[in-house]
Amino acid sequence: MLTADAEPALRALITRHEGRRHFAYRDSLGILSIGVGRNLQGRGLADDEIDLLLANDIALAHRICSQHFGTAFETASWRRQAALISMAFNLGAPRLAGFCQMHRAILEGDWQRASAEALDSRWARQTGHWAQEIAAMLRRG
Repeated sequence: MLTADAEPALRALITRHEGRRHFAYRDSLGILSIGVGRNLQGRGLADDEIDLLLANDIALAHRICSQHFGTAFETASWRRQAALISMAFNLGAPRLAGFCQMHRAILEGDWQRASAEALDSRWARQTGHWAQEIAAMLRRG
């Protein structure tokens, strides 16, 4: 049985052998992997790992919205915040920043116009029913 003192050394050994990658890659056998030798094809991710990734990505999307929309976001209803977080999650900061007219409408408190601007986008055409749901959340609060 490994002692708690030995675990850091084991982690360092395996990381040195496997390498540490922040993006998916093909290992020496061509197997899609990520992190420290995680075989995504054979093992994939456990539910708790997926939940951790999701929680981290939601937290990032929340920060994006707080920075991008400021007080208008922080004082919005939970449903409007959720709609914007979902957009930030899907789009990321750079693409969300491209919604200039929607941004302006939100800062002015015009959620009807913000909803319409969200729908008047390539994102809405690509996401279909998702965009409809997000726009309704923005509109209704």
